[in-house]
Amino acid sequence: MKSCRQPSTRAALTKSEKADIDKCVKHFEASRHLFDHAAEAVVSACIRHPALKTLIHFIKHRLREPSSLRQKLIGKASKDKKSGRKPTITKTNLFQRVSDLAGVRILHLYTDQIAEINKHILAVFKEQRYRVVEGPIANIWDDEAKAYFNKLGIKSRPRKTMYTSIHYVVELNTASRVRCELQVRTLAEELWGEVSHTVDYPTPTRSIACKEQLKVLARVASGCTRLVDSIFRSRDEFRSRRSGSGVKQGRSAKRGRS
Repeated sequence: MKSCRQPSTRAALTKSEKADIDKCVKHFEASRHLFDHAAEAVVSACIRHPALKTLIHFIKHRLREPSSLRQKLIGKASKDKKSGRKPTITKTNLFQRVSDLAGVRILHLYTDQIAEINKHILAVFKEQRYRVVEGPIANIWDDEAKAYFNKLGIKSRPRKTMYTSIHYVVELNTASRVRCELQVRTLAEELWGEVSHTVDYPTPTRSIACKEQLKVLARVASGCTRLVDSIFRSRDEFRSRRSGSGVKQGRSAKRGRS
């Protein structure tokens, strides 16, 4: 059976460069407890915020696996060498150069919740004295989403992979200066993300069928999110009309009694 993985296009690394990567991975393994604490702290701060808690459908956290970190560092070092640069990530700057060693993910139901979610997340960061290194930045692939986030004052970043999620990177107020990445996305976007992560990451699939199906799934997920958006907007519009009708009826009744 033929492999569905891309042939390697990475530049060869020297023994010294491989040794530096080994040092980075071992440093992370020895410090995993710091990142675990950081991720748990971000989760706790989010779910303890009364207004933000009501908007969160699900929240989870994870740490990057050492094997995954090794692959990432090899890829970055190879990319640097192919560009004529010396690999720049070392044991000393690892925690600052790789921002997703710890990650938290918030899932919510529909797009119109983003404005409030973003406001409360930034309030949490401020209260906890987390330094915002990056974000909010919306990873998007369609112009409609770009226009929506621009309206909210959230910068967008086009992603050809059709990945969709809002990212924040914060540095916790600790001596080790560990960082945590926070992702915010809808339930429908999470479906695409999990499937794509399994099939097409970290090594892209060579299957043309898989690539095309992932594109279709991205559009289906986007359609699902838009349908959910429409359902909640319809509900709100109905409640608004009903409330307005009730006020008018109340005024009419008062005029009748007078």
